[in-house]
Amino acid sequence: MHTTKGMQLLTTSEAAVYLRIKERKLYELVAEGAVPCTKVTGKWLFPRGDLDRWLLAGMARPFGIVPAEPPAVVGGSHDPLLQWALVESRSGLAMLPEGSEAGYRRFLLGEVVAAAIHFHDLADASADSNVAIVSAEPGLFDAVLIGFAAREQGLLVAAGNPLALTCLGDACARKARLAQRPDGAGAQQLLLAMLAREGLSLAAFETTLVAPTGPDIAQAIRAGHADVGIATRAVAAAAGVDFVPVALERFDLVMRQRDSYRPPLQRLLALVRSPAFAVRARELGGLDVSGAAQVRWVA
Repeated sequence: MHTTKGMQLLTTSEAAVYLRIKERKLYELVAEGAVPCTKVTGKWLFPRGDLDRWLLAGMARPFGIVPAEPPAVVGGSHDPLLQWALVESRSGLAMLPEGSEAGYRRFLLGEVVAAAIHFHDLADASADSNVAIVSAEPGLFDAVLIGFAAREQGLLVAAGNPLALTCLGDACARKARLAQRPDGAGAQQLLLAMLAREGLSLAAFETTLVAPTGPDIAQAIRAGHADVGIATRAVAAAAGVDFVPVALERFDLVMRQRDSYRPPLQRLLALVRSPAFAVRARELGGLDVSGAAQVRWVA
């Protein structure tokens, strides 16, 4: 056994003994990308801590606690870069954009294989809410939070910003029609936090509609059905509406560790690590992917 900065690394023979399988079977698992390992100077090494988590993730549990095979669907928040990555990676994963809270709950129930989340703390704008929420969840004993992007969120307004809005206070004073997201959506949490910081409430606005996604808000503004709403810079640019930046947020993927080693999510994460992903992020705008594919928290 080798130790590198506190990490215990097992050789192939040691790992086979530790897992109580034959070396041939271990090589098969390596070839399938099913077991955590790394290759150094032509030799496979196996981090013992990752093997422990991999074993725990595959442990049989009572029916209803963790479904054996969740659907090949990524739930949670909508994001143009994520939508592109799911298709471009040929992962076979579909997207179910219902908002962070709804997607996260589906994930906990095993109804999606991963969830895209961007939670906001209404009392503390600087809090790392994604990590805070998943780390406090007792059912996530085998989960991992993977960084996807840091995104610019802001006010979407009509082209040319005819009401000259710079904040929600301006929107309230000028009787701007507000488009909202559903309760539990990350953008709606951000909206409520911003209102609280400015001493305002939703009751002060004329609410025209509740939009399922950011692009729906952008289209409502473009069509003249609303004056202002919360979404990302990338959504604004795609729809041809103006954008007033207000916050930089973390947008992450939460998944079970066992699923993260399987081909669909492996294909997605391989693309997220690629130069093509960074290029696409720059094209969309308002995205920092320097921490993409990094583990931000692990159970």
